[in-house]
Amino acid sequence: MTHRWPGGARCVAMLTVDFDGTGNEVGQGFDPVGIRAAGGYSARRGIPRMLDIFERHEIPATFFVPGYDAEQHPDLVREIVSRGHEIGAHGYLHERWEVPLDEEEPLLRKAHDILVDVAGVAPRGWRSPGGMKSAQTLRVLRDLGYIFDSSDKDYDLPYPAIVAGEQSTEMIELPNNTSSLDDTYLYVEGAATPEEVLDLWLAEFDAIYHDGGYFMLTYHPRAGFGSGIPSRASVIERLVPAIKRYSDVAFMQLGALAEWCLDPANGFQPAERWIGARP
Repeated sequence: MTHRWPGGARCVAMLTVDFDGTGNEVGQGFDPVGIRAAGGYSARRGIPRMLDIFERHEIPATFFVPGYDAEQHPDLVREIVSRGHEIGAHGYLHERWEVPLDEEEPLLRKAHDILVDVAGVAPRGWRSPGGMKSAQTLRVLRDLGYIFDSSDKDYDLPYPAIVAGEQSTEMIELPNNTSSLDDTYLYVEGAATPEEVLDLWLAEFDAIYHDGGYFMLTYHPRAGFGSGIPSRASVIERLVPAIKRYSDVAFMQLGALAEWCLDPANGFQPAERWIGARP
């Protein structure tokens, strides 16, 4: 079932980047050197390369940045913003473990305050760095002024976020498909080549374009873990022009899409009304 999206577009396309620098290793108690130095590539080469690609193709992107990485690379975070991109929160030390409930709210607020201080603008969205969420996560984020979460993988269209057990009119869930539209899963777990990834993403886009029209990609700029290196970054370079050849496609940042979905005047509804009940 097709939808009408902002501006009457048939399909919305969102390119997102998870910064995932050295905080990944530091959070696990490792010194980010030697075999554990892949995170250092993000700030040195991966993100600058992606910024240049996005600029060449005039693509607005959303970057999810852990607080620790923002502290380590404040100038780069400010450059992301100055080049017209959106900053979202992504934990502090890319926590891939379940954070104790009594520690979660202070940690969410800490990462938020760091991004506000470094970027000069408050993040409006969050993506769980390790896929973990609790019953209080979105309540805390809502209280901080967030309007979207992009962590869940249980639907192929946006839907009202479940906050404190209720559908929210203030937050929207923008689900991301990590099984086939996330570079790390394909390159690391699937051992795919750049050509194979490009073919898959083109096929995924074509299918989504003719269905709900909600297409989101997740990139990682780390060396060996995603799309930061030249051969894999070239996939982005070739994918974007191919998408642009389709009619009525709108490239959007997640915050702008969230605003549009939450505005009752736009009358947005998923193809099937979300009726799932969760904590």
